[in-house]
Amino acid sequence: MKITINKQSFILHPCGAAFWEEKKILLISDLHLGKVSHFRKHGMAIPEKAIPENFNRLNNILELFDAETIIFLGDLFHSKMNKEWNLFSDWTKRIKKQIILVEGNHDIISKKNYIDLHIEIYSELIIDDFLLTHHPTERENLFNFCGHIHPGIKLKGLGKQFLSLSCFFRKTNQMIFPAFGEFTGNFYLIPEENDKVYALAKGEVIEIKN
Repeated sequence: MKITINKQSFILHPCGAAFWEEKKILLISDLHLGKVSHFRKHGMAIPEKAIPENFNRLNNILELFDAETIIFLGDLFHSKMNKEWNLFSDWTKRIKKQIILVEGNHDIISKKNYIDLHIEIYSELIIDDFLLTHHPTERENLFNFCGHIHPGIKLKGLGKQFLSLSCFFRKTNQMIFPAFGEFTGNFYLIPEENDKVYALAKGEVIEIKN
């Protein structure tokens, strides 16, 4: 799905990433690399084959778009460094793209490790009239791209059944990105009158009308 914000074009992909056409930037939030290994270490029954899934999804989205830069909107790595860091390090060397991290609350790994991979790190980033942060932030005259919340929406059917979907949640001057990573969960939001919801459903992005 293609949308326009401040005269700029963005393609929303059902994986939860967005491609900024004019800038050739791929925007991704809340990847939470290392979370599967973290859960497995603490005894949760998650199959080891789930570990490479995030990298498969990253590779698939990069094949679709001619991105020159990838900007992660925080929570790139879930917690302390584990074996998934080595997979990430190898991946960054293979793709040969500029990578930027806007720090999130889970990004506790030493900045030196990112710098060694030639990854730029910012607490926030302003590009033209867009403010890129991890936590939702309001600032005058800027449109905010952010993550952190892992937005989702619950849809009620005629038979009282519920469908729960991840989504891009857009307010007047802000869009909250869905979590890109596996096993991240959702926080379900209730849209207000002027909000727009772009739900991720069965390989497509669908605007949900209020």
